[in-house]
Amino acid sequence: MEATLLGTAGPEGLPVPDCPCAACALAVGDGARAPGSVLVDGVVLLDLTPGVALAAARAGHSLAGLRLVLLSHPHDGPAVEIPPGLPAPARVPDGQRLTLITGHKVRAMAMDAPGTGYAVESPDGLRLLYLPPGCAPAGVNGTDEPPYDLVLLDAVGRPDALARLRAAGAVTGTTDVVAVHLGHDAPPEPELSRRLAAYGARAVPDGTTLVAGDYHAVPDVPRRTLVLGGARSGKSAEAERRLAAFPEVVYVATGGTRDGDADWADRVARHRERRPAGWRTLETCDLVPLLADATGPPLLIDCLGLWLTDVLDTEGAWDDEAWHNGAARRVRARADELAAAWRATRRTAVAVSNEVGSGVVPATAAGRRFRDELGRLNATISSESDHVLLLVAGLPLPLR
Repeated sequence: MEATLLGTAGPEGLPVPDCPCAACALAVGDGARAPGSVLVDGVVLLDLTPGVALAAARAGHSLAGLRLVLLSHPHDGPAVEIPPGLPAPARVPDGQRLTLITGHKVRAMAMDAPGTGYAVESPDGLRLLYLPPGCAPAGVNGTDEPPYDLVLLDAVGRPDALARLRAAGAVTGTTDVVAVHLGHDAPPEPELSRRLAAYGARAVPDGTTLVAGDYHAVPDVPRRTLVLGGARSGKSAEAERRLAAFPEVVYVATGGTRDGDADWADRVARHRERRPAGWRTLETCDLVPLLADATGPPLLIDCLGLWLTDVLDTEGAWDDEAWHNGAARRVRARADELAAAWRATRRTAVAVSNEVGSGVVPATAAGRRFRDELGRLNATISSESDHVLLLVAGLPLPLR
């Protein structure tokens, strides 16, 4: 089965016409994309878009053999002209199955937003799944059907759709996952490829022909990722994005609760609200046993600064006399123990930490102590990490 991506952008294309945003300004040349449309084996067209016949010709294909034109989402705006000789485009009711004279089988799938997904099976049994923009499958459960060979979906806008498919066994390590419906909310390259790689997905240019069943290696999801950043830099949100396509994640909150602190309670509530429903929150600073458990789902540790605060509290290390009478040794031993566990872990793990070494020198000895010890901890954890990011003004800068 061959799938030619005649367009890989959202319904408005990229750049969006008359949009002055920075993302659209950068989407020129090879970065420009046409509205999403896919030609499957020359017989099924998924989504009819302006200039589709020309796009097919540029990719070296003809639409003369089309048997079926399917629409996946509501098409707002002016009607798209249907090239002469094409079948009338239609939206298929959810659950309906069609069998073409070519032997291809098509099944319409219900979505959790306005739209219809399509599963296409070739005569030789290869399976493709195409999801509309902004949609994820509705009510996906475990199935006896084999996993898809190729999945095309809105990975940037709806990474949870990929998580649902993985949870149901519909996407496995051999499934080629390709992002489509890319709009101006998607980061430009090379950040786009880095983000998709964390999902186990990739992006390709318009006109690319994908062969279902051909294994295409994508970069492995990093085992250990450290996300650094200052206050309100976006580090927590970026760490969450790195695991957004996993069906299950343990969110390790090291901050605990603070009785009577309304601002802290509001921060915790906002963090919880944006986490996917399938994630489990664990409030603890006992990180070593979690990292040692090789069978558990991915960990998101937020954050190491609060973990260090708990260690300093536990060891009484804020006091100068205690610090010089053994507390310093105990704090650093705890940090070394955590670093060893981080190095040895077999779980996928993302840790968040504060970058505190670039600001004003703290006025107190205790403040300087925290800054110095967190700087040492960050450097140690960074040296044992596969991937290190620094968030500056919401932008992720790869350090490793």
